[in-house]
Amino acid sequence: MKPEMETRERDEISSLPNLNSMQFSALISSNLTWVFFLFFFINFFSLSQSDPRISVASLFCGNSTPPPNTNYVPTFVKEMEVLSQLVATNHWGHNVANSTPPIYGLAQCFQDLSHTDCLLCYAASRTKLPRCLPHLSARIYLDGCFQRYENYSFFNESVDPIRDSVNCSSSYGDAIGDEAFSSEFRKNVGDLVDNVTRIAAANKGFGVVEAKGVFGLAQCWKTVSRDGCRECLEKAGKEVRKCVPSKEGRGLNAGCYLRYSTEKFYNDEAEEVNKHSGNSLIGYGIAIALAGAAFFMLSLSAAYAGYVRFSKLKEERENLGQVSTLYNKSSLNFKYETLEKATDYFDSSRKIGQGGAGSVFKGTLPGGKTVAVKRLLFNSRQWVDEFFNEVNLVSGIQHKNLVKLLGCSIEGPESLLVYEYAPNKSLDQFLFDKDKIQILNWNQRFNIVLGTAEGLAYLHGGSQVRIIHRDIKSSNILLDENLTPKIADFGLARCFAADKTHLSTGIAGTLGYMAPEYLVRGQLTEKADVYSFGVLVLEIVCGRTNNASIEDSGSLLHIVWKLYRTDRLADCVDPCLENDFPEKEASRVLQLGLLCTQASVACRPSMDEVVQMLTNKDCEMPLPNQPPYLNASMLQPNRSIRSSGINSLVSNILAKLEASDTSTESSFMQTSDGLSKSQELQQK
Repeated sequence: MKPEMETRERDEISSLPNLNSMQFSALISSNLTWVFFLFFFINFFSLSQSDPRISVASLFCGNSTPPPNTNYVPTFVKEMEVLSQLVATNHWGHNVANSTPPIYGLAQCFQDLSHTDCLLCYAASRTKLPRCLPHLSARIYLDGCFQRYENYSFFNESVDPIRDSVNCSSSYGDAIGDEAFSSEFRKNVGDLVDNVTRIAAANKGFGVVEAKGVFGLAQCWKTVSRDGCRECLEKAGKEVRKCVPSKEGRGLNAGCYLRYSTEKFYNDEAEEVNKHSGNSLIGYGIAIALAGAAFFMLSLSAAYAGYVRFSKLKEERENLGQVSTLYNKSSLNFKYETLEKATDYFDSSRKIGQGGAGSVFKGTLPGGKTVAVKRLLFNSRQWVDEFFNEVNLVSGIQHKNLVKLLGCSIEGPESLLVYEYAPNKSLDQFLFDKDKIQILNWNQRFNIVLGTAEGLAYLHGGSQVRIIHRDIKSSNILLDENLTPKIADFGLARCFAADKTHLSTGIAGTLGYMAPEYLVRGQLTEKADVYSFGVLVLEIVCGRTNNASIEDSGSLLHIVWKLYRTDRLADCVDPCLENDFPEKEASRVLQLGLLCTQASVACRPSMDEVVQMLTNKDCEMPLPNQPPYLNASMLQPNRSIRSSGINSLVSNILAKLEASDTSTESSFMQTSDGLSKSQELQQK
């Protein structure tokens, strides 16, 4: 297995188990009276005396979550306490919690707010932000303050192309209706935005302006530079102009906040309210009450997160317990100490491969048998899923072209899988390494193609279960001492019943080998493996990887198809063979590769049919249609997808992938562009 960067499939936070409903209801009921009194007190007193502008303009929660067994929520609570002290003293603050993962936090009140209103606004933001826990990032825009936390340093960010947004909603009535007045209103808003941006950029990031019945406020965060402030406000200004004819608009960017309104919403004299001691005392009382509410919400969130984590850990241990009971009583069980000694305590000199799920080491058992020991990374729920796949699927099937699972160990500090050892390692080292182990001759290549096809045919229907591998590629084809191919790495494999036509599952696999209909829709059938096999066949015959541009002429599928159209398939064969191959047979195998990589799922042959075409030269082979070759710019080595989904942008290109078999080349290239854009968004 060649080193590669892979992001494994994992569950979304929305799928986590919920608190027991009775426990949750009891917890809420015990505090309901106090919470009701608190909010009655806030609404009756504070809002009648001042306006802390605690309306939520936007709340954004990130997607990533912390690794299991980390004290993320307690660290988050401490970070909020530090920010509270800074805001109470300075009107704003930023801090870093040097934990794993780290927490970078920022909170800031708008400059026109009084000290009391600032405390009220910040307290309100603290009660709402924990809704995003345990996600690693969140930001909340209130009309009087801003708060954000991340697992990376964002303090100098002025704009964010992905998450910057605009809010055109208004609490002051409908949009401007009169067309003539609307045109004038648009001009007034534009003038106001220009003026308030200029003033804020020159005035330490803050400015307010009134012009012809339109009021505006601009506020940059203290951590953003002057140039960054100007850039942020200019972008926000362009966006809020689009809100017209709405009576109100807000630009909500990474480094600033910009608002216009037909009603005056900001304070002329920020400290005016502090002149009245009675109001000040009420304000401090309210701030204390809201701080109590914030503490309550955080405690509740921490309890929930703890319960979820405990439930997941309990479930995983129960699953492992079942496996442990099963394999402790079978010949598949290995003692951890035995495998540790067999690999010289996992010495680096024994390491023969590295994958996304862990490292592989060469080991020698006490009886002298050489084995491959896969050392699994125990760092997330996906570990359990992949362990179950490897053990349950591979141990139940036996075929000469499938790597054989000899056993496992799950009682030690880490879990280990033991496989038969393939001394010639993986196919990609023969095909693509600069310093090739040896040059494979034509017969060896043909036998590897045939053996891999037979192994896949067995997976798809030769045993009691139907299994789809999902990650057929050269690095997952191991070669024994006789160069017999053995399909390996079943961590992503899926099995399904005979009455099922497909599975709907998260996208997983390696770009360049993934069937286009699976990449777009997530509907998995055996034909996804057929497509991957077709790409592999072309790579074996041509000696070139599909995941690279060749003389900027496009992907390997593109090149083979063009030569097929001009009846020059033999020109594709690996030059290392020096024309020592049967031209007719090589062209037939390449044509088979094109058949397997057709865009139409129905037109691809089954693996049983593939085996028949390879073993019976008299078997008629259909003519292939154009494959959905992709732009070489997106097919870069080691770009793998191991996630629960892909950006919804690809959905609008599905029709192109389901087009007729005579689709034009341009339509497929447009499809490829769409997939490239979706990948770029996902990486961001």
